[in-house]
Amino acid sequence: MDSSDPRVAIARRDLASLSREKTIVLALLIQLFVAAFSSFLVVGLTSLYDPGATASGEVDIGITGEANESLLRAIEETEGADAVVYRSNATAFQGFQNGAVDAVMIATRQPDSRISVQATAPEGSIRTTLIVVQLREVLQTFERQQRDVRSAFLNDPPVSLPAEVSASPYFGFTYTILLPLLLFLPPFISGSVAVDAITEEIERGTLDLLRVAPVDLVDIVDGKAAAMAALAPVQALLWIVLLSFNGINVSNVPLLLVTVGAMASIVVVVGVTLGLVMGERRSAQLLYSIGVLGLFASAVFLPEHPATTVAKLAVDSATTTTYVLVVVYVAVAVGLYGLARRYTRGLDVESL
Repeated sequence: MDSSDPRVAIARRDLASLSREKTIVLALLIQLFVAAFSSFLVVGLTSLYDPGATASGEVDIGITGEANESLLRAIEETEGADAVVYRSNATAFQGFQNGAVDAVMIATRQPDSRISVQATAPEGSIRTTLIVVQLREVLQTFERQQRDVRSAFLNDPPVSLPAEVSASPYFGFTYTILLPLLLFLPPFISGSVAVDAITEEIERGTLDLLRVAPVDLVDIVDGKAAAMAALAPVQALLWIVLLSFNGINVSNVPLLLVTVGAMASIVVVVGVTLGLVMGERRSAQLLYSIGVLGLFASAVFLPEHPATTVAKLAVDSATTTTYVLVVVYVAVAVGLYGLARRYTRGLDVESL
């Protein structure tokens, strides 16, 4: 667009007015904080996403029962767990009540030679979550050991387990939760601002003043929509740059920005159209929020969820489906924009 184009002037005006919107500025600052300190925050947030990833320190487990030798071997092979052997269930639970151990596991042999394990952990707390995770690791190790011991008595050989690989516990959280969150919030905010940009002009009666320029309604809507849609990929690029400063490398940045731009264009078109149809901010914002959340939820029926598309592009493991979906998002954005322009062109400004 030419700098003298009235749509450019309208876009600049709307972007300049964003600095006075406290809610929008606060949302941007929160995203900025998350992106700028992502390497620090990801450790704390991963404790909610995967408590076992941040477990530290030994968990003392009191064990008892006639099969406690087998359970003892499992605990010895489990990192972060330490065993305390008790002669009876009563003394084990006494140690648990006194705080000598964090949990109790009772291993009992059944008549059919199976081993039953009863685990007891303290009631709800952050520490409880870590203890339960550690007990799960012990039970998984115990199960593997028992499978190995009893494999000689099976008619068919057991299926071999895949080899363990060493990987960062924060990798999955960073690329499947944190990055999509940072990249999808800007489009959602842009669409919400687009709703306000249209409805406020209608409610304040300033839409007619804009048309004195002279500018027709299509140019006004184009300028407002372009400003909001362009804001999202700019934000996304800033977040990606800040992530890279924190040691989080992101691949296929151009394609990610195209995806964010397409998503932003879709929701901005939805927001602008709702603003023109409703003409009232509260109703339009409610319908916009429900509609966008519905669109995002219905994305589970796609061959690949948009969050998965972003994650695959970011780790440079995109498939043909990933690239096709990016093209589809762009095509949908262009198609909806064309329909919105046609609808806007047919509106009677006097009726708004």
